[in-house]
Amino acid sequence: MRNRPVPGKSTRAARRRKRTSVLWLAALLLVAVLFVLFRIFGPNTGTLAKGAYLHIPTSAGYAAVKQQLRREGFIRDIHSFDLLARLAGYPRRVRPGRYHIPRGMSNYAVIRLLRSGRQTPVRLVINKLRTRDDFIRLVSNNLEADPGTLRWLLADPAYLSQFGLDTNTALCAVLPDTYEFFWNTDADKAFRKIEKNYARFWTAARRDAARVKGLSPQEAIILAAIVEEETNDAAEKPLIASVYLNRLKRGMKLQADPTARFAYGDFTIRRITGMHTATPSPYNTYYIAGLPPGPICTPAAATIQAVLDAPATDFLYFCAKGDGSGTHLFAATYSEHLRNARAYHQTLNESGVR
Repeated sequence: MRNRPVPGKSTRAARRRKRTSVLWLAALLLVAVLFVLFRIFGPNTGTLAKGAYLHIPTSAGYAAVKQQLRREGFIRDIHSFDLLARLAGYPRRVRPGRYHIPRGMSNYAVIRLLRSGRQTPVRLVINKLRTRDDFIRLVSNNLEADPGTLRWLLADPAYLSQFGLDTNTALCAVLPDTYEFFWNTDADKAFRKIEKNYARFWTAARRDAARVKGLSPQEAIILAAIVEEETNDAAEKPLIASVYLNRLKRGMKLQADPTARFAYGDFTIRRITGMHTATPSPYNTYYIAGLPPGPICTPAAATIQAVLDAPATDFLYFCAKGDGSGTHLFAATYSEHLRNARAYHQTLNESGVR
């Protein structure tokens, strides 16, 4: 007689198999969920430098952004990023700008940042600049502003006239300072923001002070640019400004060495000679009378203020001391100035400066 299976045992075994299958399915489902969550919320940025920034151009579409993320090492697994980006609708919401993407960011965090348009601003530090090209290069190297457009704006009399400027005085609007921009600022908006700082600087009190000196705001900056190039000694700047103001009042040529250097186009020259002073240029104050038509550098606000605060003196000349201090000897007469100049040139000769 055959042994028949016990109904209770068979049922219990089937239930155990079913429970095991359910547990395995739940485990697999959990692993899948964890995998998806890791792809969404786990780190997916590459081995980037601490301060890595993604710059998305104004004209960029999603395909270009995705390629940039992969090419520049911002995203390790571009496929999981792409899947989530499409689910989040990012391809329709690409926003240009400069975004800080540190190590350890997840796909979710990166997409949320890029969709929001929350850029990290650019701090543009403007120090002393000597030429228009220096300014254009500084702006276009730090912002999306097109250098060709900026060059065109600075050469357009109609554009500059709305600010009370012309093609020679355009750089008068560029005061050394720290400016904050969004990276995708264009040339026009960049110049307008910088010019606003210039307009704020020229308060009624400062305009009155310039008028008392016989200067317009632009002329005060042009003179301050010469003073800026003459010395780094803050205490001497008002005195040097007084020399040039006295010369202007008397109708004397300014004969400022920095203007001859600017006209010659070589800013490394240490010793100005007759070859440099003879350079035909509206910026060479050995060649022309009065002030140059524009600034030879972008002077600091403190130097402009030194011009406005220049004391009343009888000085008409000044000469470097030649002791390496960067300071000067001032003179009211030409004979006194010649003695100072001879001592200075003797020091240069002894030092081998050519």
